[in-house]
Amino acid sequence: WDETHFGKMGSYYINRTFFFDVHPPLGKMLIGLAGYLSGYDGTFPFQKPGDRYEQHSYVGMRAVRLHRLFCAFLGSCLVPFAYLTVLELSKSLPAALLTAFILIFDTGCITLSQYILLDPILMFFLMGAVLSMVKCNSCADRPFSASWWFWLSLTGVNLAGAMGVKFVGLFVVLLVGLNTIYDLWDLLGNLSLSLVVFGKHLLARVLCLILLPLALYMAMFAVHFTVLNKSGPGDGFFSSAFQSQLIGNNLHNVSIPE
Repeated sequence: WDETHFGKMGSYYINRTFFFDVHPPLGKMLIGLAGYLSGYDGTFPFQKPGDRYEQHSYVGMRAVRLHRLFCAFLGSCLVPFAYLTVLELSKSLPAALLTAFILIFDTGCITLSQYILLDPILMFFLMGAVLSMVKCNSCADRPFSASWWFWLSLTGVNLAGAMGVKFVGLFVVLLVGLNTIYDLWDLLGNLSLSLVVFGKHLLARVLCLILLPLALYMAMFAVHFTVLNKSGPGDGFFSSAFQSQLIGNNLHNVSIPE
C-alpha cells in the first residue's frame, strides 16, 4: 500500500501536481528527483496496492525499478554507517564487523529497502546524524579545525534531513541535543577555557545544530511549494487564496477580496 502511495507522490513532483500528505516533503521529493534524473516522465499511475508492475508497460516497470533502486541504495548505506559508528565508539574492529554483519542479514532492513518507502530514506539520515555526531565528538581535541566544522555541519544537515522525511526524526534531534548539552556542560566546567572560547563553542553549535537545520527544513518547503504549482488532489486542504495560485484550479487568478 505504501509503495503505491509514495510512488504516486514522486510522480506528482515530476508532473508538478499539488498534493497533501501528513509527512514533511523531503522523502517524496527525493523519490521524485530520482525518477526525474533517470528520465522517468511521471506517467505511471501507481493505481492500487497489489498491482504486479511487471505486467504493465515498460514505462511502469522502469519507474518502479528506478525508484526502488534509489531506496535500495540508501538502505545499503546503513551498513557502512553502522560499521563506522561502532568502530569509532568502540575502537574494536571485531565489534564493528559484527555490527555490519548483523545489519546485512537483518530481514526487516532488507525488506524495507526493497520498496518505494520513506523508511530507508529516514534511516539513512538518522544513522548519518549519529555517525556525524560521533565523528564530531572524536574531534573534540581539535576544536574549530576543518574536520570538526565538517562533522558538526554534517550533523546539522542530517538532522534537517531526518526531520524533513518524517517527524519521528525528532528522536535523533533529541539525542544530538542531549549530547550537545553534555558537551557544553563539560566545557563550561573546564577552568582552563575562557568564557570567550566557551562562547565560540556555544555559537558554533547554535549555528550548525539549530540555525542550519532550520534553514534547510524551511528551504525544503520552499522548494515543495515552488515545484507543485498545478492543481491536484491536495487543493481542498488549503485556503481559497492559496488555491488561486495553482494553475488549473477553478480559482486560479480569480479576483477575491482579501
